[in-house]
Amino acid sequence: MQVLRTPDERFAGLPDWPYAPRYHELTDAGGARLRLHYVDEGPRDGAPVLLMHGEPSWAYLYRKVIAGLVAKGRRIIAPDLIGFGRSDKPADRADYTYERHVAWMSQWLTALDLKDLTLFCQDWGGLIGLRLVAAFPERFAGVVVANTGLPTGGGMTDGFKAWLAFSQSVPQMPIGMLVNGGAARDLSPEEVAAYDAPYPDESYKEGARQFPALVPVTPEHASVAENIEAWKTLERFERPLVTAFSDGDPITKGGEAPFQARVPGARGQPHVTLHGGHFLQEDCPEDIVAVIDGLISRRA
Repeated sequence: MQVLRTPDERFAGLPDWPYAPRYHELTDAGGARLRLHYVDEGPRDGAPVLLMHGEPSWAYLYRKVIAGLVAKGRRIIAPDLIGFGRSDKPADRADYTYERHVAWMSQWLTALDLKDLTLFCQDWGGLIGLRLVAAFPERFAGVVVANTGLPTGGGMTDGFKAWLAFSQSVPQMPIGMLVNGGAARDLSPEEVAAYDAPYPDESYKEGARQFPALVPVTPEHASVAENIEAWKTLERFERPLVTAFSDGDPITKGGEAPFQARVPGARGQPHVTLHGGHFLQEDCPEDIVAVIDGLISRRA
């Protein structure tokens, strides 16, 4: 496996990003070593919150959520998925599979021995994060699900169909522009540049290219069986699960319904619809902080 590593200087001086990088080295099933980056901020004895990003963003997406939750005394852990942010990036698209991503993040989660977690997950942060909940339900005290899903081959929205076609055909993938286009507000040029920072050239973007094609939206996709099994665990998950989808995301519109209907822990919870686009972390970070902090406070 050929592995690329973004030079550190690409991440110097990013706006609203004072967080020190932390790293954990994974061993892939094939023996390759991969360095995974994560942020770990706030008091060590604070209630731990796991923030999982998706495609094609990185932990920078949560910069204001991190600050808001740390101010409330919570401990925040925000990893970069392999292929994104400051984490290592396999250079071959074939090296990226759904199950490999789950295995990589499972290895990281258990190596750090994270427990009593409140998960906030969006986009692929949900496709992977909810698999972690299903694999290690005892490690999670609560879940907030936003603009994501756990698909089992049942089709796709028109919004996702358009995104899939674009992502597989555009000659140069404009990462920062895509995040800007997926938010309801206009990002500053400096913020757009921060999303481009992990990718010195197109060779670093194979993970971002591959992710849309991995979403199991047809019965023929890989990982359909694994997601069906994960749903069986979620259908027994009784700890609180809150949905916080946005009102302006054509890709995941209506995706809160299966969670509210199928997860026992979702019953009676104060589900909310937040204002924003697909990347609602850019549009309503204060509201996200309130939802996460509220879930933790209700458990206390």
